[in-house]
Amino acid sequence: MSLESNELRDLYQEVILDHNRRPRNFGALADANRTAVGHNPLCGDRLQVFLHVAGDRVQDISFQGSGCAISTASASLMTEALKGKTVAEAHALFESFHGLVTRGEGDPGALGKLAVLSGVREFPIRVKCATLAWHTLEAALEQQEQPVSTE
Repeated sequence: MSLESNELRDLYQEVILDHNRRPRNFGALADANRTAVGHNPLCGDRLQVFLHVAGDRVQDISFQGSGCAISTASASLMTEALKGKTVAEAHALFESFHGLVTRGEGDPGALGKLAVLSGVREFPIRVKCATLAWHTLEAALEQQEQPVSTE
């Protein structure tokens, strides 16, 4: 691995650790009008996503729960990326993110900070950690009442 890729990997790890230590948009959203619960039984990650959707736009988004560093960082980064987006843009971002971390498809540069999670693809067991918040988001957007499971 080149020095540049080592530095990039270190930067990515630092962003993930920062979002794990100080998750953004953490806590219940008082005026949420959509919510969903997600669980990864393999590692015990549990979270709830809260959305306030007005018209066709995600006005606000938050999450709460507990999980590993990857799960927490992914949820934190997701909330930052989605605030203010339309529901259609949220679905498209889910597809792009999911394609990147599961199949290595897409342009990591188009995902902004979310690209820091692209490396989880190399660790299949961690992909479920990175995508839990996203599957839970999809359930909230679709107003599904059943909890989401990565199994």
